[in-house]
Amino acid sequence: MCNRYETPDVWEIERYWHVGREDGPPRWVKAVFPRSPGPFIRRARHATGYERELVVGQWGLIPWFAKTPKLTFSTNNARSEELASKPTFKDPWKRGQRCIIPASSFDEPYWGPYEEQFKKCQWWSFRRADGQPWGLAGLWNTWVDKATGEIHESYTMLTVNADEHPIMGKMHKNELDPATKKPLSLERQDKRSVIPIEPGDVDQWLIGSVEEAMQLLKLAPADAFDAGPTELVQPTLV
Repeated sequence: MCNRYETPDVWEIERYWHVGREDGPPRWVKAVFPRSPGPFIRRARHATGYERELVVGQWGLIPWFAKTPKLTFSTNNARSEELASKPTFKDPWKRGQRCIIPASSFDEPYWGPYEEQFKKCQWWSFRRADGQPWGLAGLWNTWVDKATGEIHESYTMLTVNADEHPIMGKMHKNELDPATKKPLSLERQDKRSVIPIEPGDVDQWLIGSVEEAMQLLKLAPADAFDAGPTELVQPTLV
């Protein structure tokens, strides 16, 4: 699961994904954390044909049944295996409210092999080996405050199991057996990874059927990653 990532500059997003922005200057934090504002790309809601639009919303999807936009539970990541059944995500998934989350890099915690676990994790940063930005799979939702009429855009980042991935399977702390205090076997772990959508698959992701979208819920090959230790980045507006 991802809890921190960095965004490309506005001009890079517009050029790389051939997308226009909503009215007004977009504002978000360069280093995005849960509940921070961040950019995402979706099929334009009010266009007569198919267009893409750049939107800024909260990283942490606000479901239709929420009483307030300030949630008491985490919705910044969504397990792809639960999209069709989990109340928070099933309606956006069913309605095809899929989006692309632009990221120049994303961060994950590395704890090392169990035999030499660090007392604290090392944060690793993941960039694309080809130098291009990531386009990560997400879902979006629009929530309206019934009392004030205020519109809140929000989104979540999808994940897939990565137990056997040579890089992503090493991230996050090993889950331990409560009885033996030793790592659970690989099939009982649940290491997670974000899901990159390649440029040629963006239209299929944004406007394809649910079945076509499911074909894209897969891990990136190990050679797509340029990964290594990084320093914490403080949030700044762009």
